[in-house]
Amino acid sequence: MRTKALLVLALLGGCFGCGSGPAAADTKAKDEADIKALEDRFMTAMSAKDINAVMGAYVPDQSLIVFDAVPPRQYTGAPAYRKDFESFFAMFPGPLACSMSDLDITAGGGDVAFGHSIQHCSMSDKDGKKTEITFRITDGYKKINGQWLIAHEHVSVPVDLATLKPDLDSK
Repeated sequence: MRTKALLVLALLGGCFGCGSGPAAADTKAKDEADIKALEDRFMTAMSAKDINAVMGAYVPDQSLIVFDAVPPRQYTGAPAYRKDFESFFAMFPGPLACSMSDLDITAGGGDVAFGHSIQHCSMSDKDGKKTEITFRITDGYKKINGQWLIAHEHVSVPVDLATLKPDLDSK
């Protein structure tokens, strides 16, 4: 009887931490790769001004919350944020080139993750005047039906407190 109890304890003890072994690491790596692919598709869609592909990166319902760099303070829901992108694309009808750097993703093998990056856009207005802006982006991701989507986004630019003006080319 004592041998049987020791065997059961040994088996249970050997399984301690089973959920954090190689399989969990593989899931985490896959989630991070899937989110990076989502961000790559987003940057391609931005440069192409493909509004449907841009919005395809976000949850498609009212649960989306975005704190953008421009007013209003908060966009609630995918339709509201779509209108913001449509206005942005209309304001800059010329070529748009966007790039991303310093992407850092934290995923733990569940259905939520977060990441942050620096994004730079170069665009031209209707008169051909070129504008360049560097944004700081923090995204909260949610896995829905096996697909990662942005559920919360915070966009910002640093502000020079001496002038109270944005530093649009922040380094």
